[in-house]
Amino acid sequence: MDDTSIIKLFFDRDEQAIQETDRKYGGYCYSIAYNILANQEDSEESVSDTYLSAWNTIPPRKPNPLAPFLGKIVRHISIDRWRKNGALKRGGGEMPLALEELQECISDDEQPENKLEQKELIRTVRQFLSDLTETERRVFVCRYWYLDTTADIAARFGFTENKVSMMLHRIRKKLQKYLKQEGF
Repeated sequence: MDDTSIIKLFFDRDEQAIQETDRKYGGYCYSIAYNILANQEDSEESVSDTYLSAWNTIPPRKPNPLAPFLGKIVRHISIDRWRKNGALKRGGGEMPLALEELQECISDDEQPENKLEQKELIRTVRQFLSDLTETERRVFVCRYWYLDTTADIAARFGFTENKVSMMLHRIRKKLQKYLKQEGF
């Protein structure tokens, strides 16, 4: 079933919308949740919460395309669950490693404290990403948005894990330099 038909089911308040969403995007949502949580039960709960959130926001929202909309919801829900569960202490998932990798770009004492600075930082990172090659941008997003492992990224792009690690290292160094130039 295509996204338009699924969204129509949501607008019609037809519970079949959840089943069709799960059929088409269940694996996608689960992989995002699992990369963050590294726990099957928590990941499944995050996916279920994602469907509930979609049910509550469609309508009035009419997301197009549906996949990034669901991906953003499941990512936020999973990160919140990860924080709540104290996963950093347990060392679960890819989240601690990804955060550690990005730590060199933005240290704790330089993180923006107010909303305006956060928005400016987001704008700056978006600009940085737009200046990368398509492959670099996709690898960066796979690692730091979807929290894919370097092995998964290597398999997806046909690279070695070492190449992915080096590419990410170079991108982080570029990001660090770019952020310093922009005053962060």
